[in-house]
Amino acid sequence: MLDKLKTELEIRGFSKRTVDTYIFHNRKFLDFAKKEPNAVAEDDAKRYIAYLMSNKKYRPSSINLALSSLKFFYNEILQNRAFNAVKAPKLEKKLPTVLTKEEVKKLLNAAENPKHRLLIEFMYSSGLRVSECVSLKTDDLDLGEKIGKIKHGKGNKERYIILSDNLILHLNEYLKNKKDITSYIFSVKNRPITTRQAQKVVKEAAKRAGIKKRVFCHALRSSFATHLLEAGTDIRIIQELLGHSNLSTTQIYTKVSTQQLKKVKSPLDTL
Repeated sequence: MLDKLKTELEIRGFSKRTVDTYIFHNRKFLDFAKKEPNAVAEDDAKRYIAYLMSNKKYRPSSINLALSSLKFFYNEILQNRAFNAVKAPKLEKKLPTVLTKEEVKKLLNAAENPKHRLLIEFMYSSGLRVSECVSLKTDDLDLGEKIGKIKHGKGNKERYIILSDNLILHLNEYLKNKKDITSYIFSVKNRPITTRQAQKVVKEAAKRAGIKKRVFCHALRSSFATHLLEAGTDIRIIQELLGHSNLSTTQIYTKVSTQQLKKVKSPLDTL
């Protein structure tokens, strides 16, 4: 039955990562329920979500992802409404982690080698998701025009990205010395590096830089958006550069920008 799920997801153009995630969650649920998919009932669905929350300590965002995966399979493939009565938990309203410009400099200086530094530069200077960064190919970039194209972004959407002058300088130097023959910019043994390897690069660089915040790849994308906003870039342009479908998603960065907050004078100082 999970083969049917895989086929349907691929027909609808879901990314390989999404296909793997949906199959993973459905397989985990079937291991838990110990039933054939068609025999799954509402009680099984509720028991499983309760198990993820209480026993596995899943965060609301992880619960919602599991629930989306399961609802797709049971509603769309099996026409089994077992999961319809299960309500998604409210998401935690956490502000994204944003590095200061000084922290970004420290992170770059702490990178072990040119490849690692360039990886961090790409995510920060172009606002890339980690999955987009590791999938980048030389053919995706027009260095003369200082732009690039993300061909398979989230939701399989294409968008243009900006390329920094400094990044282009470092990229040309890096490509001159690159030994892998693959067209992927970031590769090991002619294969693109994994998102996990990229996360490890960022995490270790942050540790060496002595940055106390929890630093991960997405923090670089958040920092890109926040620093552009603080520099006066129109929020709709930032929305396009990030590939957000809704402006409300981009507007979260107006809440983490500290530059405007610093200009506000406390009433205590006016007494």
